[in-house]
Amino acid sequence: MLVTGPRQVGKTTLLRHELAETHGYVTLDDDQALNLALDDPALFFRSYVPPVVVDEVQRAQDLFRQIKFLVDKSDQKGMIVLTGLQTYHLMQNVSESLAGRIAILEMSGLSLREIDCVGRDAPFIPTDLIVGAVSGIKSTKNFWTRVHRGSMPELQNSEIEWGFFYSNYVRTYIERDVRSLIALKDENLFYKFLVALAARTGQLFNANSVANDIGVTLKTIQSWASILETSGIIRFVRPYFNNVSKQLTKTPKLYFMDCGLVCHLLGWSTPEVLESGAMAGPIFETFAVSEILKSYLNAGEDVRDILFYRDVQKREIDLLIKRGDVLHPIEIKKSATSAKEMVQSFSALESLSMQVGTGALICLASESRYLIEDVITIPVDLI
Repeated sequence: MLVTGPRQVGKTTLLRHELAETHGYVTLDDDQALNLALDDPALFFRSYVPPVVVDEVQRAQDLFRQIKFLVDKSDQKGMIVLTGLQTYHLMQNVSESLAGRIAILEMSGLSLREIDCVGRDAPFIPTDLIVGAVSGIKSTKNFWTRVHRGSMPELQNSEIEWGFFYSNYVRTYIERDVRSLIALKDENLFYKFLVALAARTGQLFNANSVANDIGVTLKTIQSWASILETSGIIRFVRPYFNNVSKQLTKTPKLYFMDCGLVCHLLGWSTPEVLESGAMAGPIFETFAVSEILKSYLNAGEDVRDILFYRDVQKREIDLLIKRGDVLHPIEIKKSATSAKEMVQSFSALESLSMQVGTGALICLASESRYLIEDVITIPVDLI
């Protein structure tokens, strides 16, 4: 098994807790262990005998050939558990050496479901089963406090200082993870890039615009965005088109997976400033989309069928969840009230060959109820 995800989401903590009685543990952050893995992979696994958890495996790519040898030699499953950042080089080695031999679990920051310890574990989809459910949000102030705090497990401890945590997080990410992937000459320039993307969360990703703002080439922006995506910091949601070949050429929408990081990068220092600020709408949408994505990732399901819609008439639908041959339209609004005009763009789907299923308006409503036929108003915390 390979457990991947951004820094600080709890990969190591989870495995050491769940596998403490059955598996040994070694991290390649330990220079001695790393040097052994690089110099002699066979001797490495004689020193750290399976069953074992190997942490930060992306630092020793040569281990994969030896892992393949050991996996093919044994009928036992789960003897070698790996953790690491989902970098291009790591996933390339997994694909080439361990295809068909490894399960991949991608972790993100905590979802509201996990923080609140609710019983829902299925991927989110609008259903009449949710009608009548009541939101647990006591006040909008409470909601924006949670959005601002972010989804990192460590920050669920109220004693951890928010600004200090994210400052260290960004610095560590740039200094360790980014530098391991590219020859980064100017850390300040990459930081400006992070800020520029945070300001565009919930919007179409215009790489040319970012390149002009930062003063680097389009190719550089595309490369840096790919690093953020493979690191699990951001996600690109692709547009829906009947013609799949066209879909690949169209502009995706950009979403950060942790709203606390967005607030830090943009200087929204308090929940009150965030709620009244110009970015409240895009950050609300980012939060809702990230919660939906997490529900699919946590269930081990593919997120590539979570799309958005935008046609030549500029009619837009925030999300389309494709389940089999059925499309479920989702609109996201930073509002405590709902109105049928908010989902009028759903009519754009009538001309499609796909079946249109139950849709949803996700907002700050207090209760889940039907808005119109086949469209349900859903409080954001019930995703």
